[in-house]
Amino acid sequence: KPAGSWQGHSLDQGSGRMSDRLQETSNIWITGASSGIGESVTRALARGGHRLVITGRRKGALEELASVAPDRIIPAAADTTSKEDLQAIAGSLENHGDLNMVILNAGTCEYLEIAHYDSDVIEKNIHTNVIGTARCLEIALPALRRSRAKGQPATLVIVSSSAWWFPFGRAEGYGASKAALTYFAQSLRADLAAEGIDVVVVSPGFVKSPLTDRNDFPMPFLVSAEDAAERIVSGLARGKNEIDFPKRFTWMLKVLGALPRPLIDRMSASMARKSNAEQENNG
Repeated sequence: KPAGSWQGHSLDQGSGRMSDRLQETSNIWITGASSGIGESVTRALARGGHRLVITGRRKGALEELASVAPDRIIPAAADTTSKEDLQAIAGSLENHGDLNMVILNAGTCEYLEIAHYDSDVIEKNIHTNVIGTARCLEIALPALRRSRAKGQPATLVIVSSSAWWFPFGRAEGYGASKAALTYFAQSLRADLAAEGIDVVVVSPGFVKSPLTDRNDFPMPFLVSAEDAAERIVSGLARGKNEIDFPKRFTWMLKVLGALPRPLIDRMSASMARKSNAEQENNG
C-alpha cells in the first residue's frame, strides 16, 4: 500500500463514515508546491506512490521537484491568483486519470506595522490566501465532481492556519485572511456534503519555511516542513476533516481563545506592546 495509508478503511471522524482517502494510489493536485509545506507534502505523497500535479509560480523549482518521480509528477506552473494561468493548466489536473484530491496550500504571510499602517498589506494577504484559493476551486471542483460521478473518492484540502484563533498584534491581514479561509472551507463542507466531496481544513502552527524564515520574533513549538507533511498525510489517511498541529501549541491557542473577551483583549494588547518594544530595541 502507499506510504502514509492505513490497513483497510479508516473511520472518517468528521462524518462518522468510513474513509477511503489514500487507501489506493490517488491522483492529487497540490498548490504552493515549490517550497515549504507544499514541497514536503509532494515528497511524502510521491514516496507513497501517488500521482501528482504540482503548481507554483517558479517553473524551475517545480521541474526540479518533479524529477524525484518524473513518471508520476507533472509540473504545472501558475500564479494561483490568475484566472488565466489556472485555466491554462486545468487540463493537466486529470492527466493521470480521475482527480481524487486537491491540496490548496499556496499562500503568503505579510505583517502589518501599525505605526505605518498600509492597507496594501491587508490586500496582499487576502488576495493570495483567500482569492487565490477560491480561484483554484474554479478548476478543481469540476474535476472532483467528475471523479465522484464515477464513484471515485474526492477530497478538497485547504491549508489555513491556527494563527487566527487568537488576535496577535501585526497579524491583522494574515489572521483575517486565514479566518476567512477557514470559514470558506467549512461552508464548502456543508454545501458539498450531499455530493460526497470531503472538505478538510489544515491548521498548522509555526512551520519552518521560507515564509517563516523572515519572521523577526520567537516561534514557539516550531516544526519542520517534513514533520508537518507527515502529520498532514497521516491525518488525511485517517479520515480527519480537521487537522491541526502541533497539539501543545494549538490546544494552548484554543484555551486562550475561550477566555472571556476582556481578558483576551488585555493579553493581546500586552503581547503587542512587548513585541513592539523588542523591535524598537533591536532597530
